[in-house]
Amino acid sequence: MYLLDTDHLSVLERGGEGSERLRRRLHGIAQDEVAATIVSYEEQTRGWLSYIAKARSLEAQVVAYGYLQRHLQVFCAVPLLAFDLASAMQVEQLRKQHIRIGTMDLKIAGIALARNATLLSRNIADFQKIPGLRVEDWTT
Repeated sequence: MYLLDTDHLSVLERGGEGSERLRRRLHGIAQDEVAATIVSYEEQTRGWLSYIAKARSLEAQVVAYGYLQRHLQVFCAVPLLAFDLASAMQVEQLRKQHIRIGTMDLKIAGIALARNATLLSRNIADFQKIPGLRVEDWTT
């Protein structure tokens, strides 16, 4: 199984050259072998809601809601994996090892470890700190 990190989902939303490389690689994988996490959904949704809250003019709000809608469409097309008890137990083990990465990244790593998934991320430096986690960047 391949798990899309938040940054790879952002690349898919934005489009461009990195997105095309990622889409080509994903095209060769069975659809049921690619997923995202509820944690990434939370991260991105919080960001878009903040963006909407800062939009002052109606025109800016129209643009902001368009981004939120595109975000929702991306997540409707990709299965979401839960942050469940097995994932939480992985996070607890990582915390005991004093691995220094962000809380949301720890949760995403916990989900990937609990499901023996390969994490697709541009954040190789942080995720390589996690023993046993397979991480690859498909945008380059």
